[in-house]
Amino acid sequence: MSRQPSCGSGRWAGHWQQRADVVVIGTGVAGLVAALAAHRAGRKVVVLTKATEFPGGTATYYAQGGIAVAMPDSDDAVDTHVADTLAAGAGLCDPDAVRSIVADGYRAVCDLVGYGARFDEAGPGRWALTREGGHSRRRIIHAGGDATGAEVQRALDVAAAHLDIRPNHVVLQLLHRDDAITGVLVRNADGPGVIHAPAVVLATGGLGQLYTATTNPPGSTGDGLALALWAGVPVCDVEFIQFHPTMLYNGPAGGRRPLITEAVRGEGARLIDARGRSVTAGVHPMGDLAPRDVVAAAIHARMTETGAPCVYLDARGIPGFAERFPTVTASCLAAGIDPARQPIPVVPGAHYSCGGVRTDVSGRTAMSGLFAAGEVARTGMHGANRLASNSLLEGLVVGGRAGAAAAEHAAAAGVVTAEPPEPAVRPALPRQALQEAMSRHAAVVRDESGLAELAGELDAAEPRKLNTRNDFEDAALTCVAAVVVAAARERTESRGCHHRSDYPETDPAQAVSVPRTLEGALVTEVACC
Repeated sequence: MSRQPSCGSGRWAGHWQQRADVVVIGTGVAGLVAALAAHRAGRKVVVLTKATEFPGGTATYYAQGGIAVAMPDSDDAVDTHVADTLAAGAGLCDPDAVRSIVADGYRAVCDLVGYGARFDEAGPGRWALTREGGHSRRRIIHAGGDATGAEVQRALDVAAAHLDIRPNHVVLQLLHRDDAITGVLVRNADGPGVIHAPAVVLATGGLGQLYTATTNPPGSTGDGLALALWAGVPVCDVEFIQFHPTMLYNGPAGGRRPLITEAVRGEGARLIDARGRSVTAGVHPMGDLAPRDVVAAAIHARMTETGAPCVYLDARGIPGFAERFPTVTASCLAAGIDPARQPIPVVPGAHYSCGGVRTDVSGRTAMSGLFAAGEVARTGMHGANRLASNSLLEGLVVGGRAGAAAAEHAAAAGVVTAEPPEPAVRPALPRQALQEAMSRHAAVVRDESGLAELAGELDAAEPRKLNTRNDFEDAALTCVAAVVVAAARERTESRGCHHRSDYPETDPAQAVSVPRTLEGALVTEVACC
């Protein structure tokens, strides 16, 4: 990267500086759709990713099931999709936000097709539809059988290839003045530098790496949440972390594990224990297709009851399984399991953050010029538990809106100059130690004793200079973990994907979303939406 003048700050002599209208952080579905929208609006867009190369490294790529969308030529309707989403969200969805996003879904998918995405068809010109947990209709479109995320990512990578996309750029800090964005502090191979910009879009994905075992890739370290929190921007609903009910169990080792898409159950697979007993019978009227929080809790309860390390997904009755689910089949065969002949061993795994940086349905946050979209954002779409396959939908819709809104803001704000920041020193636990502690005390089921012990471990984190990507990620995970634990301790009930063994009932008085800052102070009024 070329070095440019220091914009009047001697402290930055010798460090690089550049300018942009809009900086987008992240190259998954929300980030690339946002970047494309801002570019179409005529803005100078810079896209940053900490991945060592582009394309590659996003959580979008690993999404299997599909995109939930009410099709205009089916027996479905926007109202039905909204109702299913609200039911899954356990009282914490914003109904207006849900309707806004769901109603815009078909248009957003058509735009994605315009970028080159191709979905599986049931007949010429007619997309194949499947069903997943919590859905009352078949409304999930998919690609490559169970490789929808890979197809979405492929299409967007091609569409965005002409943009200024910079791998190996770790964003260390959001820069702002008078509660308005002025740029970002970045570290790359040339060292630290500043990109001055009046608009920034956070599209950094989730926080699955808080846990030992997760469906998320190694880069899902809660970066956007931490950046927002360090800048004083409120987050919301972060206690609601969805554990996907069916992650392939291939032993006790940690790291990213393959997902067994919910569509396998949608096509008729059954959850059983080692004795062949149904795991969800009598738990919920929808059985194995109940919302994810219900199924994950049922699996956890059965494992606790039997002492078994996993339960099983029996898909032997699905005809043509390998053709319908090639990604799942390949993962199973790699682990020595033939799903056509054997039940698949599965466990719940950290999968999706239902909360995030508090935004409106166009991605606006409480800070002028800061936008967020995708899993890092809390629009009110997911509430206490995300409905299956609503994530790619939200990323497409809100990503495009956030990019357009960021471009509009940048045009109005004009040129800005960031103040040179002081070197950041943040508390940071080593990743493995943090993951083990979070997995013990803040996973599928929690209680005050374990959360209090976890809070003590987080409080004891040593300050660390953020000299490397590893340093930054450890600090981000530690920051996010502290806020998740604080929120989980204060929510003294069980709701959605937040289960407290010491408070097993749902408390109607707690049917509220609570914005909060890093200091733990509750925010009663937020001007973002």
